Amino acid sequence: MTENNDLVIYPVPSLVATLLNIEKTKGNPLTEQEVIDIRYNCPAISVSPDVARRMDDSRGYRDIDPENCWEEWQTARLQLAAT
Repeated sequence: MTENNDLVIYPVPSLVATLLNIEKTKGNPLTEQEVIDIRYNCPAISVSPDVARRMDDSRGYRDIDPENCWEEWQTARLQLAAT
């Protein structure tokens, strides 16, 4: 998550879930530019790092970092495809 003055930008719904749903709808892998555009336009809230950790715990997973979304999406999509 991206931190700013002790706040974390926290995508809601998670960025990984958003990317997965859009990619499934598209029927093809997302391009790097599409992933970046989605990241810039996805809904997000600002929360403290502690709240973000609790939200991750309630989701059952840690979301991909918006600052490294392309690289982390490549790893996540391979893991999701294997499940």
